[in-house]
Amino acid sequence: MNRPLRAIVTGHSKGLGQALASELLSRGFDVLGLSRSHSADVTGLRQVTIDLSDSAALLAWIESGSLKAFVGDAEQAVVVNNAGVVSPVKPLGKQANVEIARAVELNISVPLILSNAFIAASDEVPDRRIMHISSGAGRVGYAGWSVYCATKAALDHHARAVHEDAITNLRISSLAPGVIDTGMQEDLRACSADDFPDIARFRDLKTSGQLASPGATAATVVDALLSDSFGQKLVSDVRDP
Repeated sequence: MNRPLRAIVTGHSKGLGQALASELLSRGFDVLGLSRSHSADVTGLRQVTIDLSDSAALLAWIESGSLKAFVGDAEQAVVVNNAGVVSPVKPLGKQANVEIARAVELNISVPLILSNAFIAASDEVPDRRIMHISSGAGRVGYAGWSVYCATKAALDHHARAVHEDAITNLRISSLAPGVIDTGMQEDLRACSADDFPDIARFRDLKTSGQLASPGATAATVVDALLSDSFGQKLVSDVRDP
């Protein structure tokens, strides 16, 4: 009997995460979504309601054995670390400390913990892949985005360092998916120019129709994830030639 294809997607209940879960389902994967809310728009999806900004909740779920039960018998198992927040969008000194803590927890701690637990739980899986959903902001600094830029840069460097571990049957990459028409973009367009000086450019991306749809982006991202060349570029961008 053929072994199953299994995928875990964090932040699957909306935006790019929801589109990624749907795309992976369409390609024959059993998909497990981890998010604080359910998606009613994707059928056939396994879902766990969990507040990923609380790493204790994630640790409890991992320790329950649910992760190993899901990926342990797979032929191919993938993790897409998609969940994240852009806030606080303010210059240093005006940021809420509680928002900094939440961003670091969700954008860095969760993907690093989940990636580590995934490898520990999948030692008998012959093809294992981890994709961090990163951002061009991890490679270029933006005024008002110091926290978001720093957290995405952390994911990029995590991929580089994990590659050096030379773990059996593992490929990893940190991919920037481009600018997408999601709730995150709505939040950015609502910021003030004092907090986010580049706001006019982001508003123009919307009015000029330059934002990609979540569905089209998800197809491109999953193409990259499942390609034979995945992992050869440790840090990449869907807009790369």
